[in-house]
Amino acid sequence: MSPLLLPGVYAPQEDTALLAEALAGEPLPVAATVLDVGTGSGALALAAARRGARVTAVDVSWRAVCTARLNAARAGLPLRVRHGSLFTPVRGETFDLVLTNPPYVPAPGGGRLPRGAARAWDAGHDGRLWLDRICREAPALLRPGGVLLLVQSALSDPERTVGRLREAGLKAAVTRRQRIAFGPVVRGRLDWLRHRGLLSAAENEEELVVVRAELPV
Repeated sequence: MSPLLLPGVYAPQEDTALLAEALAGEPLPVAATVLDVGTGSGALALAAARRGARVTAVDVSWRAVCTARLNAARAGLPLRVRHGSLFTPVRGETFDLVLTNPPYVPAPGGGRLPRGAARAWDAGHDGRLWLDRICREAPALLRPGGVLLLVQSALSDPERTVGRLREAGLKAAVTRRQRIAFGPVVRGRLDWLRHRGLLSAAENEEELVVVRAELPV
């Protein structure tokens, strides 16, 4: 069943599918608690709920919150959906698994915060506006043995993500990779990305990666 999408809500794409594959391969304890940050349509949150997890979904967009609630009702699955930025709505809680498909595309414009639909993909000059915050804050939300699964582009330096998560005490590594054709956002800023050295003139694909990080018991 394809998800309903209100206007301006991020539609599940290749990055969603790659993270869903990682989720499908991740063992979950009985009655696992799962957090999906930047839930969009709720596709990943509902995939976890179908496995019997108790799922909380968070998004900064009210349209996304409404969309995730609608899709949960259509699927007949329990889903706790909260409005807010990243981990703010669940501060003080801990989870067995944290999923996130955050904005990660490098964008011109310095430190200006994106507006409208671009909030789902634009992530500052180096693509790490939200990734660095996730690396800092996610470890505190994991239970011992808990796992973070994060998808991002190679354009936004996955090795930096891995390094920062290791510095925070997690066991972290890139566990999945997939090359995809440039989407409309990247195509629209190819010259800028190449000028910055993030893409070579010969490259005509983008690499997506999943980073898996685990808090030791």
